[in-house]
Amino acid sequence: MREKQEAPQRSDAQRNRERILEVAVGELTHRPNAPLSAIAKKAGVGQGTFYRNFPNREALVLEIYRHEMQHVADSAAELLERREPDEALREWMDHLARFAMTKAGLAEAFRQAIGAGTQKPGHTPVVAAAELLLHAAEEAGTIRPGVTADDFVLAISGLWQIDPHTDWQPRAARLLDLVMDGLRARAPGR
Repeated sequence: MREKQEAPQRSDAQRNRERILEVAVGELTHRPNAPLSAIAKKAGVGQGTFYRNFPNREALVLEIYRHEMQHVADSAAELLERREPDEALREWMDHLARFAMTKAGLAEAFRQAIGAGTQKPGHTPVVAAAELLLHAAEEAGTIRPGVTADDFVLAISGLWQIDPHTDWQPRAARLLDLVMDGLRARAPGR
């Protein structure tokens, strides 16, 4: 039996979905229990459009998490097209920091929406993006050889200790610069 394939979304439907996600990130970060009707109104969509995309709070919160993570992952290849591999890696780390702060800011919304039986999406896209960048930088000789994505994630884990409700950018930048300096140390091409 052939599986039914989903038709691609119309461009206006895709824009509505993107707008809902954008508004929901901001609203749920500041008010984890923000009413879904308020998110729909602020996104400029009707209730029917909202619920057609996200039938409940759990679906919305899980999609925010997946969408934001995929956006960070996708940026890795884009950065490699425009930057030297080590510069792409460092800039991507800034994207990852923004994701970490969004995720931390949404932690309460996740707790409220996700029941004990629901599992968050894995970090596979982000890990794959880190591997892509680390491999490119190692091949270019701009970072030390042998650094794995697991090593990298462990090295930057301090991001998740930063309070997203403070002026987190300078602190994250310092941390990520330290990690990048460590990655560049003993690089064969430097």
